[in-house]
Amino acid sequence: MLELIALTLTFNNLDFHKSKFVNSANSVTGGLYSKTSSISEYWSLKSENKLLAEENTRLKNLLEKKISVSLIKDSTVIDSTKYQQKFTFTTAKIINNNYSKSFNFLTIDKGENQGIEKEMAVINSRGIIGITDNNSKNYARVQSILNRNSKINARLKNSYYFGTLGWNGEDYNIVQLSDIPRQAPLKIGDTIETGGKSTIFPEGILIGTISSINKGNSADNKVNVTLFNDMSNLGYVQVIKNFNKLEINTLEAQNE
Repeated sequence: MLELIALTLTFNNLDFHKSKFVNSANSVTGGLYSKTSSISEYWSLKSENKLLAEENTRLKNLLEKKISVSLIKDSTVIDSTKYQQKFTFTTAKIINNNYSKSFNFLTIDKGENQGIEKEMAVINSRGIIGITDNNSKNYARVQSILNRNSKINARLKNSYYFGTLGWNGEDYNIVQLSDIPRQAPLKIGDTIETGGKSTIFPEGILIGTISSINKGNSADNKVNVTLFNDMSNLGYVQVIKNFNKLEINTLEAQNE
């Protein structure tokens, strides 16, 4: 107690000692505030991620509207053949995710009431995730790209040669691209993206990079593609609706 009184008198009456004490106290409290802030930020990551996902969705929808307006006003501004499909985006959250089976599915928290239908593309900021295959009023099931039944049109980003993306049921980080013509220039590290040859995925959505090439003796190439997405760690996604899907499918059915 006497030492405490002595220190109090010292700090209150000697400027040098007082300044050292204040600096030390500020350092301690500053460290505590920093730790408290870090903990607070950690617990708020969930809400922040949701806000970011919703903002990305809003910006993508605005971009689609801007492209449509540009096409109407001046056809030279945007390549109309490239943007002939019109899409809208809906934010959803994955509430169940399987990736260790041969036929994997995910569940999202949006359904019929939110405009989610069958055969709609599901992506996030890193790339493709899957295709909706069933829905209820407020939920939807998504067939993951890690499903042996998944067949997605994909292409080489730099050359536009395309093939079929599937999964052999082995490594959840790697999918397979087949039916690539033998003359296609392939090299390790090439980016693979969606080809836009269907009414589900818009063209140019990222998938992954080539990790190995197996040319063999067949007429086509087969390559392994390492996904950009970590399929074991997924949160918020965007579900894409193609407004022209019904018209295109009806036309193609008539031709058949």
